Amino acid sequence: MRLDTVLAALDRRLDPESAAPLAVGFSGGGDSLALLLATLDWARTHGRSVLSLTVDHQLRPASAAWTRDAIARAEALGATALGLRWTGDKPATGLSAAARRARHALLAEAARAAGARVLLLGHTADDLAEAAAMRAQGSTVSDPRDWSPSPAWPEGRGVFLLRPLLTERRADIRAWLIERGQTWLDDPANDDPRSLRARMRRAGPTDIAWKAPPPPPPSFAGDAFGILTLPRDAAAAHVAAACLCAAGTVRPPRGERLERLVARLRSGEIFTATLAGARIDAGPDAVRIGRDAGETARGGLARLDLAAGETGVWDGRYEIFAGGAAISILPLKGLAASLPPAQRAALKAVPASARPALPALLDKAGGVSCPVLGGPSLAMSQGERVGALFLDRFRAATGLIDQECVT
Repeated sequence: MRLDTVLAALDRRLDPESAAPLAVGFSGGGDSLALLLATLDWARTHGRSVLSLTVDHQLRPASAAWTRDAIARAEALGATALGLRWTGDKPATGLSAAARRARHALLAEAARAAGARVLLLGHTADDLAEAAAMRAQGSTVSDPRDWSPSPAWPEGRGVFLLRPLLTERRADIRAWLIERGQTWLDDPANDDPRSLRARMRRAGPTDIAWKAPPPPPPSFAGDAFGILTLPRDAAAAHVAAACLCAAGTVRPPRGERLERLVARLRSGEIFTATLAGARIDAGPDAVRIGRDAGETARGGLARLDLAAGETGVWDGRYEIFAGGAAISILPLKGLAASLPPAQRAALKAVPASARPALPALLDKAGGVSCPVLGGPSLAMSQGERVGALFLDRFRAATGLIDQECVT
């Protein structure tokens, strides 16, 4: 492994002036061990702490002991260490995908709780090659990127993933570890023939399939009401990201449905459509993408109840702090007449399609408020706070936040 290359990748993305800890996903395997050692090296130089996070998926009898060993190893190397557990029933099908989603959510939540903005993961050049081979077999797995927002939502809001080993081969990493007298654990799941990734790994090294992400969008706009505006010729990846962020969902649109939408945008057609929880209004010069207020089939726009002092995310789009009293959050649809006069007046300036999907806050006495409309709130007076998430999420998804120090 070329340690200087890895450290240069850390220099490029991390903020040397930050006091926040760096979170590292550490399984005890060779790749994550090399990552933890390199991160500790960089962090010591810059006076930053490192938090090692180990996930116990509870899928094997030995997993608890493995987790304890990983925690002890990380602490011996100089990191603070924490074990995380995937509890509850496990699915009978799609176990690998479910475990991956659970792992990302656990890691992101722990990183955010510790104040870390960056979570480092030990994916390598071999992982890139394996992903390409898996897609050739019909898988929809995507390439790991060197820098990207956490895929866990809303658990991963504000957390970025950094993979500084993507230029390094797995064999070279292990040779580097052996030179330093290090030993590591080998996960038996990597040899399970039921896993497509394991079969690709056993097939041996293949060429690396480098795939650069699309450049950031040349122009876009967003507002507090959940609408993202893009040019009609926006890249398909940016259209997909806008649908994802405006809808507050987890999975962006892909495949033929996305291709058809982009083709309609390119044609100049004026139309309104819905896709993946988003409403798309294509005008003469731009496309406005917001929340589909009628989308409830996948649990969207569901009621959220918060106790006093509790913070939650409603509909994947707004982070809400309850303040000094319990509140409930529902879509504004059907409640606009109960808003304070100033907010009813402000609502008239909001596009009609966006109004029903705005967050309405209800207090115990039945008072209604929509803080994103501004103005004095007669119903809410306990220090509630509402923050829109979709614009920063879109900026992160399209590469406009490319370093830890960029806000």
